[in-house]
Amino acid sequence: MDLATVIRYAQIVEKTYGVPPSSLDNAAGKAFTVVWGSSPEVEYAVITTIYANDLATDIRPERGKQRVSIGMVLQDTASGEAVIAIRGTEGIYEWLQDAAFLYVPCPVRGGAGMTDDGFTAMYRSFTILPDPGSPHLVAALSTLPWRVPVTSVTVCGHSLGGALATLTAFDVAANATLPKPRSFTYASPRTGDATFASAYDRLVPTTCRVVNRLDIVPQTPPAPLYEHVVGELEINPIDLGPPPKVLVRTDLTCEHILTSYLHILTHKAGGPLLPLEATCTPLV
Repeated sequence: MDLATVIRYAQIVEKTYGVPPSSLDNAAGKAFTVVWGSSPEVEYAVITTIYANDLATDIRPERGKQRVSIGMVLQDTASGEAVIAIRGTEGIYEWLQDAAFLYVPCPVRGGAGMTDDGFTAMYRSFTILPDPGSPHLVAALSTLPWRVPVTSVTVCGHSLGGALATLTAFDVAANATLPKPRSFTYASPRTGDATFASAYDRLVPTTCRVVNRLDIVPQTPPAPLYEHVVGELEINPIDLGPPPKVLVRTDLTCEHILTSYLHILTHKAGGPLLPLEATCTPLV
């Protein structure tokens, strides 16, 4: 997979973090550009914000009753590409502490195995309006006010958003009238069991799943009860050199956040480095 492309979709997901989760204003009509190194600048128009109930956890079950903005549907009007970008949530750390990892049947397609209950509940709440009773995201895709005809679909997400992007890409491939999607995820936990992963791999074979080898989130929920989908691209926060060089401070949060993934990816690509958070600069 071309690293410039992998970096571009991570940058798109990074834009979703610029919207406070509590903001339920729809960003439709806005636009932003993405550029890195010598890659051409691409402008994306926001078609709609994506809303959901937040991730409920045993520690804070009330989270699951709070409506939040969780991402955006975008379009590159020059190419016609549609992009569904989904961010993560602070609730991922509480979810890790729950350590229950319960199964429910995959809601996308019968016989497609089992998926994590928390991820599934959140995915089922995806809408294009703040009202939880409004149409589900994937069901509404064909009715959205696209600027130009949709020529391709890319789904991308980070952390919890990676698991939600996995469910979204599978749903688009199985049920939408749009072109079959490709998927880019970063720091995604496992989403479902082996049956789900196999069903996903058949429908969304063009998947890039970026994993920092020292990030604990992609190691959960545990195998073999849960299995990763296809497409792993492992990145290393330590440049083996010579001489060896630590790229990111060894810390639970620093190894997981998207800015660290972007820093490591740009280092790996040999282009201009995207910056770390100041608190994640390696200790010398």
